Amino acid sequence: MRILIVTQYFWPENFRINDLATGLCERGHEVTVFTGKPNYPEGRFFPGYGFFGRIREDYRGVRVIRAPLTPRGSGGRFRLVLNFFSFALFGSLLAPFRCDGTYDVILVYEPSPITVGLPALILKRLKRVPVLFWVQDLWPETLSATGVVNSRWLLKAVGQLVRFIYRHCDLILVQSRAFMAPVEALGVSAQKILYYPNSAEEIYRPLAIEPQRPAGEELLPGGFHVVFAGNIGAAQDFESILSAADQLRAEHGIHWDIIGDGRMQGWVESEIRRRRLGDNVHLLGRHPVESMPRFFALADAMLVTLRRDPVFALTIPSKVQSYLACARPVIAALDGEGARVIEESGAGIAVRAGDAGALAEGVLRLYRMPRHEREAMGQRGRRYFEQHFERELLLSRIEQWMRDLAAGRACAS
Repeated sequence: MRILIVTQYFWPENFRINDLATGLCERGHEVTVFTGKPNYPEGRFFPGYGFFGRIREDYRGVRVIRAPLTPRGSGGRFRLVLNFFSFALFGSLLAPFRCDGTYDVILVYEPSPITVGLPALILKRLKRVPVLFWVQDLWPETLSATGVVNSRWLLKAVGQLVRFIYRHCDLILVQSRAFMAPVEALGVSAQKILYYPNSAEEIYRPLAIEPQRPAGEELLPGGFHVVFAGNIGAAQDFESILSAADQLRAEHGIHWDIIGDGRMQGWVESEIRRRRLGDNVHLLGRHPVESMPRFFALADAMLVTLRRDPVFALTIPSKVQSYLACARPVIAALDGEGARVIEESGAGIAVRAGDAGALAEGVLRLYRMPRHEREAMGQRGRRYFEQHFERELLLSRIEQWMRDLAAGRACAS
C-alpha cells in the first residue's frame, strides 16, 4: 500500500509514530510522512532545520516531507497557539503541492493538537483517499485540564472543530478504550471507533544487568532508584512527585531520578532547591531513546503520574507500555484506565492520582519489598505487554484496517 501519515511531530522528535512509520515500511509498504519542522520539546528548531529549507529527507526508508511552522518556544499559551495553528495553516496550503503522489490511505497521528487533522481532510477531499485518525489526546478536554485554555466559549469552539474533524474521518482509532464514549458523544458512529493502543519500540525489552552497580556507574548512583522518564509538563503532576519525595527524605536510600525535560522543568528545579531535595531528587536531562532500556534496567521501580482530572483518568500514558516491555515494576499515581492496566497486569502498585501521601507509601512498599517480588512484578508486566501491546501484533492490526479501508470494506473491531 501507499500510505501517507500526517503528523505535526516526527523524527528527530521522539514520538511513537516514528516506530509505526518504520514498521509499516519494513512490511513492504510505501510510507510518506507529512510533518512539521522539528522543535519539540526544546521549543526551538533542531540543529540543521529552520523555517525554510530541508523540505524533503529520508528516515529509514520513510519519505519525509516537511512544512514550516512557528516553534513552540517556552510553551506559553500564545506560542502554543501559534505553533498549533501555523502547522495547520502551512500544512493545509502546502500539502496538496508537496504530497503530490497517489495514496491508498491517510493516517493522522494526534497527540495534540487536533488541528493536525485539517491538512489531512484537505488531502482526503482532493485525492479521494480514506482517513484514519489516531486519537492520543482528547480535545477540548486536555486543553482545559492542562490550563492552556480556560475560556468557556473558546473551549466550545474547539469542541465544534473536533466534531467536524472526527465526523469527516473514515475511522477513529483511540489509544484507550475509555476514549470511545467521549468520541461517540461528538456524533461519531460507534462502528467507526476502534481501540488501537500504543506499543513500544523493539529496543524496549528486558536487559540483564548486574544488580550491584559498578563503582563509578555513570547512569545512577547506589541506592533504591525510582525512575521517571518522559515529559516534564503540567499534566505529569510534579507537585505530587516532589511532595512524596519530601515525605521520604528521611529514607536516605531512596532516590528519585527524572529523565527528560519539558516546560515545567524550571519550576521543578526551583522546587528542588526550595525544598532542599537535591540529595534525593536528580534531574538527569534528556537522553536518546536508545539509552532508555539501560536506564530502566538499572531502576528499582518506574514511575508514572498524571494530574487528578477526569480526562486524564481516561488515558493510558504511553510510557506505561515502555515500562512493561522492559519488565520493570511500576509505581503509578493514576486514576482510571492507566491504573487499571497496572492492576490488571500485576506489574506494580497503583495509587490515586494527586495523592502524594499514597504515592510515598507505595514507593516505601516497593523499597521494603524483597527484590525477587519486585522482579516478579516486572515479569508479569512483560507478559501482559506481549498479550496486549506487542509491536508486531499491533502492526498487523492497523495494516489490516488500512487494507480494508483502501478496498472500501468495513473494518472489524
